[in-house]
Amino acid sequence: MFDNQTIEGLYALKLNAMAQGLAEQHESAQYQALAFDERLGLLVDRELAERENRRQQRYLKAAKLRSDAVFEDVDFRRQRGIDRSQFLGLAEASWVRNHHNLAIVGATGTGKTFLACALANAAIRHGHTALYLRAPRMLDELAIARLDGRFQRLTAAWARIDVLVFDDFLLRPLSADQGADILEVIEDRAGLRSTILTSQLPISNWHEAMGGANPC
Repeated sequence: MFDNQTIEGLYALKLNAMAQGLAEQHESAQYQALAFDERLGLLVDRELAERENRRQQRYLKAAKLRSDAVFEDVDFRRQRGIDRSQFLGLAEASWVRNHHNLAIVGATGTGKTFLACALANAAIRHGHTALYLRAPRMLDELAIARLDGRFQRLTAAWARIDVLVFDDFLLRPLSADQGADILEVIEDRAGLRSTILTSQLPISNWHEAMGGANPC
């Protein structure tokens, strides 16, 4: 009776994982030999793990990553110039905590989007928010937002994201207005948040493609 009331109370407190764990402990003899604090510790660990899993799923859904890539699936045998130790270091997400930016540059088909999404996924695992934006569509969204008065709200929302992925950056040269919009988004994040840019265009050509503006 006591266990049933306790389980109901845990559900009422929205401690569902602890409630399920307590029910399992009550039904299994293997837990009876454990001390109270050990059993409680198992319940707390279960609740924390369940909450972390829900957080990750919520962040992943909000990130709208184009690929479900994870860093464990990166093939380092392919000749793409990827340093294994460096990439695995990036997967620890210290660059996000330090508000650094990443540029992934290469020809079409070299897996830039896959790598960017894998790094964004790793950042989410470490507790950071992320959002994937394909640059051409992002530019259209910014232009529309300027027309309907949402520009400041939109850029402010993006500025709060820990990792913003700009995919297919500078597929074509930008107009002066587009360059200014991109710079405003990036400057809102400078030193405060992190950005991943993927591009086919070598970084040395970015300044010219943005009409003289420099995003770095």
